[in-house]
Amino acid sequence: MADAVLYEVSDGLATITLNRPDAMNALNIEAKVALREVLQEAAADKAVRAVLLTATGRAFCVGQDLKEHITLLPTGEVMTTVREHYNPIVTAITTMAKPVIAGVNGVAAGAGAGFAFACDYRVVADSASFNTSFAGVALTADSGASWTLPRLIGPSRAADLLFFPRTVPAAEALDLGIANRVVPAADLAAEAAAVARRFAQGPTVAYGAIKASLAYGASHSLLETLEKEDELQTLAGAADDHAIAVEAFLKKEKPRYTGH
Repeated sequence: MADAVLYEVSDGLATITLNRPDAMNALNIEAKVALREVLQEAAADKAVRAVLLTATGRAFCVGQDLKEHITLLPTGEVMTTVREHYNPIVTAITTMAKPVIAGVNGVAAGAGAGFAFACDYRVVADSASFNTSFAGVALTADSGASWTLPRLIGPSRAADLLFFPRTVPAAEALDLGIANRVVPAADLAAEAAAVARRFAQGPTVAYGAIKASLAYGASHSLLETLEKEDELQTLAGAADDHAIAVEAFLKKEKPRYTGH
């Protein structure tokens, strides 16, 4: 596994760590390929019941590595990165039938912000911040930000942040709905891991169905969404964990889910 991205699976939790701290976890080709591969691996691994995406150093991810970008710009090769890297990364995050939690330890900018927006739950250090950045380098949104950000904070606020990039501190991110939880920076690693472990120990099929229903309902009519809820509830109801949960409820015990 490439050093730019670290990958570990333990007790149903896959931890993916961006590991270019000296570059503020900027996304060079090595990092993008490695991240794409480990996310796809986690999505396909039945032993993985939740994914934690986090980073080393003082930044979560500042987006595209512009030092590498400028050397590739004359060739046109760099503009294929959305299709070859960002789109598969965001697709893996948003479509895997298991929750993906972002542990945002520092600034998340550009594609780094986009990846955080794509996650299902964001635990954010109080010293962290978000910045869309794209228009600041004369580019449009990528990494799914034009789809995810309006659904998090509404189209008007999303347009403001995309047209006029600025630093959004953690407290404001919480108020806007970008962050689900803000914690002291010193506690970020432990808190994000605790949230991720809770997901990893939960009813995985139900979580996957909730994730799918939220994505579906965002772009379909009520009647279509009701049909989708019926389909997904049938799936969740047939899972072993549903029977485990009902039995535990009747016995007034805490359920011990299997993820199946």
